[in-house]
Amino acid sequence: MSSRSVNYTSSPLLASRTPLWRSRFIVALMALGFLALAGRAAYVQVFGNAFFQRQGEVRFARTLELPANRGRILDRNGLILASSVPAASIWAIPEDVETDKPEVKPKLKELARLMGMPLPALMAKLADEDKTFVWLKRQLDWDVGQQIHALGLKGIYQRKEYKRQYPEGEAAAHVVGFTNVEDHGQEGMELAFDKELAGKPGSRRVIKDRLGRVVEGVGADVPPIDGKDMQLSIDSKVQFFAYQKLRDTVTEHKAKAGSVVVLDAHTGEVLALANYPSYDPGKRVNLTGEQLRNRALTDVFEPGSTMKPITIGLALESGRVKPETIVDTTPGRITITGSTISDTHNYGVLTVEGVIQKSSNVGTTKIAMQMPAQEMWETFSAVGFGQKPQIAFPGAVSGRLRPYKSWRPVEQATMSYGYGLSASLFQMARSYTVFANGGKVIGATMLKTDQPAVGVPVFSERTANQVRKMLQMAAGPGGTGQKAQTVGYSVGGKSGTARKQVGKSYASGKYRAWFTGLAPIDKPRIIVAVMIDEPSNGVIYGGAVAAPVFSEVVQQTLRMMGVAPDMAVKPLIVTNAVEESL
Repeated sequence: MSSRSVNYTSSPLLASRTPLWRSRFIVALMALGFLALAGRAAYVQVFGNAFFQRQGEVRFARTLELPANRGRILDRNGLILASSVPAASIWAIPEDVETDKPEVKPKLKELARLMGMPLPALMAKLADEDKTFVWLKRQLDWDVGQQIHALGLKGIYQRKEYKRQYPEGEAAAHVVGFTNVEDHGQEGMELAFDKELAGKPGSRRVIKDRLGRVVEGVGADVPPIDGKDMQLSIDSKVQFFAYQKLRDTVTEHKAKAGSVVVLDAHTGEVLALANYPSYDPGKRVNLTGEQLRNRALTDVFEPGSTMKPITIGLALESGRVKPETIVDTTPGRITITGSTISDTHNYGVLTVEGVIQKSSNVGTTKIAMQMPAQEMWETFSAVGFGQKPQIAFPGAVSGRLRPYKSWRPVEQATMSYGYGLSASLFQMARSYTVFANGGKVIGATMLKTDQPAVGVPVFSERTANQVRKMLQMAAGPGGTGQKAQTVGYSVGGKSGTARKQVGKSYASGKYRAWFTGLAPIDKPRIIVAVMIDEPSNGVIYGGAVAAPVFSEVVQQTLRMMGVAPDMAVKPLIVTNAVEESL
């Protein structure tokens, strides 16, 4: 079969001549197009390469932070007070979560349950589809994170972080403090040594796709540097016992609050620092300022009768009196420039030792008025009053001690027995180191140390020994602090009770009761200070409210320290104990 022939020239379209310029124009356009593409490629790959690489990195390259493991906080025996554990933080890309699919809804309900949040709250976070990132829950337990991962929900992701655990709970809360969700210290030692504990995070440069998935790594990883461990001077067993006894006493006396400080008399180490009310640093929902306040360091008050040993110590040191010097306190009151100072009883004729034993305001005033105001101010300053404690801890206050040039005679009198100046309980505890170290006051520290503290001379060793004997009398039969006595150990100390100042006046019926002392009396190993704020169960005196806390804390602490008992007799407590003067 022969093929059919076609005569193309018979078509008028094909028979017409195409102008030569048209074909050249088309070829030129194609050439220009290729030149433009080549020029663009050259610009992108050569001349503008850096710019486009930056733009690509902005859109797809990310620097992932590799978190450092926060250092541990340990007590003096190596027991853990704070440590970090892995935690899962859950986040989402809302536009990728298929909330409208029936098979996904049960998984979302389970997700809400695992995160401990209502389902409507979860759906509200996922409702905005314009968002490409939203946190759902931070720092869940790691095993909970694994359960969430097993749900296989599209658009739900998680990041490994660390969260802090505090085994001692509320007992050590005011010492240890806590961190926020970003693992930065907010209170206590967590804040004071945040830089050392935090370490330095590392980094990893990666390329991510639009779903946030890592496609590849770029460059070398920078490994994180873990934080340093901090070993505190705190003994967790002493801390727990002191807190427990303080809590029970505040509850028993229906008080507003309380604090206790335990110092090592040789090194100045803080063995315990407890406050009540307290809080659980691992559960910080609905916390109040009352719970967070580290009252032992931040609250100042007029120390009252606990100042008397320091005033008497100065009088002894200057040679103006001796322990056996007679002081007539009759008729139990004295008038200074129109103001009357009174004792709770007319103690009549007392020795200087008896002035401390009976806690006589009149006797202390008569002795103090023999001394220049400047000498008293210098001694009070030397033992730490009016000065911020040099301790690595946030919130410590300086208290108030006015310059001696502004003292009126009646103010000099009242300051001698603890009114007209203010101090924290921590300052009171530290001031008594002058009697435990041969007349030298030593610094205090929250960090463990094996070296004896270097003291600053204030009194002679003889004066310190004389005052310690008076403190023992004050805590013994006939004294105001008889309930401070303990089984097996000799103790000495001074109770105090002061009206509570609110604004510029004293509140009616509101008192602070405290006791500060040391043990054993001949070779002191510890100093304990106790303060109970607003006892309101019928008993207000420091010798009745705070002294029993001192007694039990001293006994337990010395036993834990392995200090041999120095007494074989039981405490002798007289029923009609002397009440200290207000």
